[in-house]
Amino acid sequence: MDIKLPYYMAYPMPLLYDDERIDRRDFEYMKSMYPATAKRVLPYVEEECDRMEYDCSMMYDEYPDQLQLMLMGRRIYDRAKEKEENPGDWLRDLIQVMLYQEMYKRRSDHRKYRRKYF
Repeated sequence: MDIKLPYYMAYPMPLLYDDERIDRRDFEYMKSMYPATAKRVLPYVEEECDRMEYDCSMMYDEYPDQLQLMLMGRRIYDRAKEKEENPGDWLRDLIQVMLYQEMYKRRSDHRKYRRKYF
């Protein structure tokens, strides 16, 4: 018996969201390799970004306001310095870098998902 498959089954298309899943998995793996101090600060950074993640947020502006970014970093620093033994400028700098990196990832995801029409 010779069963013919439809064309779309004979040549399967790659999954549409497979690249995004791989990117997310890779991003999570890289975050798991952060040093101990960065791992302790990460929840504060993610919480602040979650708080600022809404439509028309300054986080999604083409050029986010530098003062607002510094205020976000200061809020994170104020919460994180209680847990650290010797907080200083190094912690503030680490928080700013982690904040910018997290915002970059969220802005990239936002642009990627905003273009999709279902």
